[in-house]
Amino acid sequence: MPFSPFYFALLLVALGLLAVFVQVGALTLAFDKLGLSPNSATLLLSVSLLGSLINLPLFSVKAEGPPPPMPQPFRSLLRLPPMEFTGKTVVAVNVGGCLVPLGFSAYLLQHTLLSLWSVIWTVALVSMVCRLASRPVPGVGIGIPIFVAPLVAAMISLIIDPQYSAPLAYISGTLGVLIGADISRINDIRKMGAPFASIGGAGTFDGIFLSGIVAVLLT
Repeated sequence: MPFSPFYFALLLVALGLLAVFVQVGALTLAFDKLGLSPNSATLLLSVSLLGSLINLPLFSVKAEGPPPPMPQPFRSLLRLPPMEFTGKTVVAVNVGGCLVPLGFSAYLLQHTLLSLWSVIWTVALVSMVCRLASRPVPGVGIGIPIFVAPLVAAMISLIIDPQYSAPLAYISGTLGVLIGADISRINDIRKMGAPFASIGGAGTFDGIFLSGIVAVLLT
């Protein structure tokens, strides 16, 4: 979607703040546990944030009509064009909120000594909790309390594999939200009346990406 110069300026400011936060703050500790240098962590966060602006359409499904319109006070500020509902919902995948965490999870699997069974069990348990905690929000998407996944991922990872709890927490935190709150609720998209639904995008970007970071900090 097009975005205003104001939104782009906010994005640049956010990127700068993220870079500083990685160098001096808690994220440095989190990525250090995952074997990344501050520069690599900054690059990963920057790519994720920029990638959150990109949605790759996958397919469309027939959907029910939208609910009554809600007030959107920031629409004129951000110059967002109106999205008309045509009886179908386009399902897309978000680059920053889905593909980047998936790629980094695959990297961690290849560069750590994690047991495949421990990963499967942990991801399955976190996915079940995310499924129960998530709810479809008409006209918006799938919503989930942001701290549910990281808390559960950190706790289960410390129990199943204390030695490699950090990478296990990140993998289970990200995949748990992706599978439990997004993929398992694909059918709910038909009832939300939204013209566009993004896996790992919008409200679930922080749910998928940040849940992995917070989970690492808790281990």
